[in-house]
Amino acid sequence: MHYQTKNIRMPFITDLQKYKSLSIVGLEKNTGKTVCLNYVLNRLHAIGRKTAVTSIGIDGERVDQVFGSHKPEIILYDGMQFITSEKHYSGRQLLSKVIAVDSDSTALGRLITAEVVCSGKVLLSGASTTEKLRSQINYFVSNGLDITIVDGALSRLSLASPSVTDAMILCTGAAVSPNLRQLILKTKFTFDLINLEMINNSLLTDKLSKISSGIWCVDTDDNIFDLDIPSVFLLEKTTKDIFQHGDTLYVSGAVSDKLLKYLTTKKNIANQTLIVRDFTKLFITPEMYNTYTKKGGKIRVLQQSKLIAVCLNPTSPNGYTIDSAEACKKLSESLEVPVWDIMKIE
Repeated sequence: MHYQTKNIRMPFITDLQKYKSLSIVGLEKNTGKTVCLNYVLNRLHAIGRKTAVTSIGIDGERVDQVFGSHKPEIILYDGMQFITSEKHYSGRQLLSKVIAVDSDSTALGRLITAEVVCSGKVLLSGASTTEKLRSQINYFVSNGLDITIVDGALSRLSLASPSVTDAMILCTGAAVSPNLRQLILKTKFTFDLINLEMINNSLLTDKLSKISSGIWCVDTDDNIFDLDIPSVFLLEKTTKDIFQHGDTLYVSGAVSDKLLKYLTTKKNIANQTLIVRDFTKLFITPEMYNTYTKKGGKIRVLQQSKLIAVCLNPTSPNGYTIDSAEACKKLSESLEVPVWDIMKIE
């Protein structure tokens, strides 16, 4: 299936209006997050949505700190609100009025919340933790903003956790791999993790969502049992049968290849279900994931991220360019969703 992207309005802007917060994340640095952000901001401004923008880390710099290449700057419009550090607020290229000054100080000074009076450019440097981001989003919601957009520095997929933002846009491109086949495989793997099936049991979801640490077993009656194993790294040292109560495990923290490799050695793998909070807790390779699932193991999530769009940057920072039309077409066919090259949309 081939999706035409030229000369049409991006349909996910309409979808976006259903949500209060959005993260824009990339599989790698230089996958076009800022270009995507500017497009979304422009369209939201055009339809009159009250928009706020913040960041984790630093975004909007004019020159890439690693490759030394030119980068697009973030453009904000009249009426938009934003958060940045004192250092970068003083260097803004727009007119704005200060709404609030955070009492907590960062390496770049206190965080300033401001409203744009006259459109222009700004460098964003925001919260250093997801907890701080959640409080910022809640602040904007309580003050009547329609949507808060979080622009992620580097490739921090943790921003896309449904516990942080309601929806996400995934950016990929030649920076991930100049080889189209590898680019598709890597993007498809992350896409599949984002779309992992949720457990269809609201009572069990409620129980497990309150657990903040350790590994737990779930029996057939949805009773949960603390296995007294604080970390997956201690699994190999335990002598107890972790499946003594049932074939379902809940891991509250991060899951790595080491855990999946351990689980594949168990005789009951075909009946196993591993539950995690959401896809951002999975730090696994495609190879180990495929090995685990092909043997019958299943991974489910308590919360599923709402993926609004997949966007592609056909140019890598070292100057290599892939064919945009071919890449969008083949990625669309693999993911079975539209893939957009923002620069090709008018």
